[in-house]
Amino acid sequence: MNVTQAVAQRISIRAFKPDPVSGALVREILEAAARTPSGGNLQPWRVHALAGGPLEALKAKVRANPFGETPEYDVYPPNLWEPFRTRRFQCGEDLYATIGIPREDKAARLAQLAKNGELFGAPVGLFFSLDRKVGPPQWSDVGMYMQTVMLLATERGLSTCAQEYWARYPQTLAETLNLPQDHMIFSGMALGYADEAAPINTLRTRRDPFEAWAEMRGFED
Repeated sequence: MNVTQAVAQRISIRAFKPDPVSGALVREILEAAARTPSGGNLQPWRVHALAGGPLEALKAKVRANPFGETPEYDVYPPNLWEPFRTRRFQCGEDLYATIGIPREDKAARLAQLAKNGELFGAPVGLFFSLDRKVGPPQWSDVGMYMQTVMLLATERGLSTCAQEYWARYPQTLAETLNLPQDHMIFSGMALGYADEAAPINTLRTRRDPFEAWAEMRGFED
């Protein structure tokens, strides 16, 4: 598999098989991803990988606190404007359509949302944090690291789902992961083998045409 194929194949998986992923393979991916570029080579990412008992203990804490805690940052800006509002709305509608949940069935939608706290059944949870004193450029570095992890996982036959949902549990994760006080959680990620039979995994989110977000000048061809 080349990089282009990995980019095309990667999607957010929301139903995983229980099959375990070896610790050696997880470490291989995380170490290889460390070649991700970062401004000034700060390498601002900090990663915790949980499986087995530690992961189950975390999920139990989340089940006991379904409403979460006060996030340390907003995943989305308040009062989203166009075209972002429509993109987010369409993504949600397409997602719930795969599993037959209509917009008016709020209970079913909330139940599906809660599956984030179970990492959608994935056997591995990855949690990414960074020093709270750094700025937006370092946040983007961590995002690039996460993308590299997802592509490397795809190359190895694994699937992922990046989950900013975990920003809702900053205290729980800080305690569980023993984060330094100067670090904050940025995102989680489910990692494992996709359940190919699950309808929700048929979702491929839409992309706007090139002309909607890019402009090219000065090219002769």
